[in-house]
Amino acid sequence: MSCQCPANTLDNRVERFPIVSATRPKTRRPTIYDVAKHAGVSPSLVSLVLQSPERVSDKRREAVQAAMSELGYRPSRAATTLASNRTKSIGLLIDDYRNLWFVDLLRGMESVLSELGYHVLLADSQPGENRIKEAADGLLAMHVDALVIAAEPSESMLARTWVPTVVAGWRMGVPAGADLITNDDDGGGGMAADHLLGLGHTRIGHLSGSDGASAHRRAGFRRQVQAAGVELLVAESKGTSEEDGYIAASWLLDHHPDTTAIFSANDTMAVGAFAALKARGLDVPGDISVIGYDNSPLAKSRYLDITSIDNRSDLVGIDVAHRLLARIQDPAMSPQQTLIDPALVVRSTTARAAR
Repeated sequence: MSCQCPANTLDNRVERFPIVSATRPKTRRPTIYDVAKHAGVSPSLVSLVLQSPERVSDKRREAVQAAMSELGYRPSRAATTLASNRTKSIGLLIDDYRNLWFVDLLRGMESVLSELGYHVLLADSQPGENRIKEAADGLLAMHVDALVIAAEPSESMLARTWVPTVVAGWRMGVPAGADLITNDDDGGGGMAADHLLGLGHTRIGHLSGSDGASAHRRAGFRRQVQAAGVELLVAESKGTSEEDGYIAASWLLDHHPDTTAIFSANDTMAVGAFAALKARGLDVPGDISVIGYDNSPLAKSRYLDITSIDNRSDLVGIDVAHRLLARIQDPAMSPQQTLIDPALVVRSTTARAAR
């Protein structure tokens, strides 16, 4: 019996199921001339928006940015850098990515900088002269237009700064010519003390770190407590992590079991304090009230619901961004110091003294 199959099966399949190749219309990459025409402005204004958007009125800048979005225009960063001698990037140097304070700081900065076409480059440096210097050198090697120092600056950084620089948060030193924008941690510490004293607590412990912000919070807290004639019980730690809070609270409770309230240098240490209290069968706030600092996402969580001092780090970030932009325009500006006022946020971890 002879086979009735076609001699060339593959060819027949191709004939039966022809491959149709759609011809795409030729397109080209939009230019600034296209953007200018679409927005009804001049090409030079489009270039100005790309290079120095802060010099363009909000209405005209938004019109250009809308045209870019509608046309799918993507500027060449290399070309923009060559034309303006700027990279449109800001370096942010932090010392501990686990610290939630940096989250609000970064969010505040980007709320201002992103609209103007700036990008934030983040470098995390662990404590130590060489590590901090290496992290800063890495950012400067990327030719950032300005630098934000949210860590303890090294000796070389204190001596001089290469680009417009703003220090965010209390530090042991501020580089010459740099601005300082920080929270009023001294006032915030006093605010925490007033809250606990107002609830009738007279045996108050404080879990403190050793950095600049912790020192200011401790000073404000101590001033108000001592002014009320109450002894302050301090458990100091090198760090401000959850583990540091657990160890410091354990020491405090072992040496001062009659403590009725604890003020932690930040919300993370407060969480560590909760663990130490739970291990001893103590209730919060029934047996001991706990107040933190930063009003971080930890404090805001429904489960923890921590009374905390809101240091408004988002406002610090916003002020940092505005100051950077001003200093980029005029590097010779006199350095300034700005304090952001804190606010008390009362939640369920503080109550009137039970004993």
